[in-house]
Amino acid sequence: MQLIETGLKDLFVLQAHSFEDERGCFFESYNAHWFVQNNLPYYFVQDNASESSYGVLRGLHFQTGTKSQAKLVRVSYGEVLDVVVDLRTDSETFGKSFSIFLSRSTKKQLLIPRGFAHGYSVLSTDCVFNYKCDNFYDKKSESGIHPLDPDLNIDWMIPKELQIVSEKDKQLKFFKQLEIHTK
Repeated sequence: MQLIETGLKDLFVLQAHSFEDERGCFFESYNAHWFVQNNLPYYFVQDNASESSYGVLRGLHFQTGTKSQAKLVRVSYGEVLDVVVDLRTDSETFGKSFSIFLSRSTKKQLLIPRGFAHGYSVLSTDCVFNYKCDNFYDKKSESGIHPLDPDLNIDWMIPKELQIVSEKDKQLKFFKQLEIHTK
């Protein structure tokens, strides 16, 4: 696996090495020893999967306080635009965003540290999105940023009239309105 810096502190792209032949392909999506060897102190405790169709926009979500989560995200079927926003007030990249196309074919993953909001839009007909978390889900600690926040001005690569956003996400605050407690 290859570790690629993104320009945001502690946020990395992981590129898997794929072995392909006439039967298909094989790649290692996670190896705890590799994480230790690369000084990535993560211990994942929960795996999640989300199935969505074209136009679905999920996020920007995070958990607060001691329940915040680091995530290792990837796409096992389809393609998404994955987006994160740095919420760490002590970071030189506070308020900055990063986006990347993740797909089954590229075998790229995004390693998101605690203190980031996360979301994605589905660009393919269907998609299976997988993520590992280093902390358990806690409903009382969930929070988020409105995905269509005009100040963040994220291009989700989906025409506005085709975006499918949950009512819950439409009720989220804008970035400027947040009281940030993600450390």
